[in-house]
Amino acid sequence: MAGFLKVLFRNLLEGPSTDPFPLGETFTPDRLRGRARVDPELCMGCGMCRDVCAAGAINITPLDDGSGYTITIWQNSCCLCASCRHYCPTGAMSISTDWHSAHPEADKFKRLEQHTIKYEPCAHCGTLMRPIPRHLAERLYAHNPELDPELIRRICPKCRQIEDAKRNACRLPAAASGAAAERAVTSAVPTKD
Repeated sequence: MAGFLKVLFRNLLEGPSTDPFPLGETFTPDRLRGRARVDPELCMGCGMCRDVCAAGAINITPLDDGSGYTITIWQNSCCLCASCRHYCPTGAMSISTDWHSAHPEADKFKRLEQHTIKYEPCAHCGTLMRPIPRHLAERLYAHNPELDPELIRRICPKCRQIEDAKRNACRLPAAASGAAAERAVTSAVPTKD
């Protein structure tokens, strides 16, 4: 009987131990899978998230004039598997801890996240393209201090290939006849004389 009275007295002093939600804030674990989100600054439109989405909740549609694309995430269809986040090569996809997903039936087609992402012209040739995200360009070209990641990320893959070829071009020693011979370099690794 004395043990019961101790517990009762302690509970009376501490107050209720239930969660205050919906009248107050509640605890949300850091790794809780909530809504899928996309960062339009990092999205390259590669379609990997769309291809791995188990529920088919992600759609990427090119714009009619070819100036970009629209990415749509249907939150009502998302099964919270986080495959999009796992396979996204640029880190544009994320899963928030927003677990408030209750909604009336009439709002099921309004629960979407949609971003229209425009292409930018290449800094060299003017071709419309999506620039490489800054953090990826800095990581890709970190080993070469002579390259400006900001410039490299704003040129299209074809111009980037030409710039790489110019940087890596080398002259081979003269042939037996003494004439200077040039040879195209097919490797992306700088060659030595």
